[in-house]
Amino acid sequence: MNKKHVAVYVAVAAMFGIMGALVAINKKDPSPITTTIAPTGGKPHTAVDNLFGQSLNDLAGQPQPLAKWKGKPLLVNFWATWCAPCVQEMPELSELAGKDGGKTFNVIGIGIDSPSNMNEFAAKLKIAYPLYVAGMGGTELSKEFGNSAGGLPYTVLIGADGQVKKTYLGKLKFEELRADLAKL
Repeated sequence: MNKKHVAVYVAVAAMFGIMGALVAINKKDPSPITTTIAPTGGKPHTAVDNLFGQSLNDLAGQPQPLAKWKGKPLLVNFWATWCAPCVQEMPELSELAGKDGGKTFNVIGIGIDSPSNMNEFAAKLKIAYPLYVAGMGGTELSKEFGNSAGGLPYTVLIGADGQVKKTYLGKLKFEELRADLAKL
């Protein structure tokens, strides 16, 4: 390889580096909730309303209405078995959920994965909160909560009043999460 080729490669790499830095600087945080319009001009509903309107299968394949979590502080964790940060945070999240036992808040996991992968994963780890199978539809649901990129893990803290209190993209910082839960 001659010096001209090396110089061109270095220039192209520098250009991409600068472009990446500019994108990162100008990146805006996603809004925490998206409003959608109900059909036939009805009352607008929120992502929370849509979540509670869902019925997802549990790991036994039984449909479970998510409306049963309505009116309680709820931490919704969107995850997948192939997502390393998701898998890393689950034992601590499970421990947190297990210690509280639903007294002050509840935790549910919405898997963007196949039932077989989720069952195999759950057999290895004892998870202290319900896991629901959403498949790729879970990505769309998480996007309604402001996860525009569809990144995982994505966690949503919903108050008992049905309002989104906070969203977390990426592996949870548990000190921050505990402080946020204490505010509920």
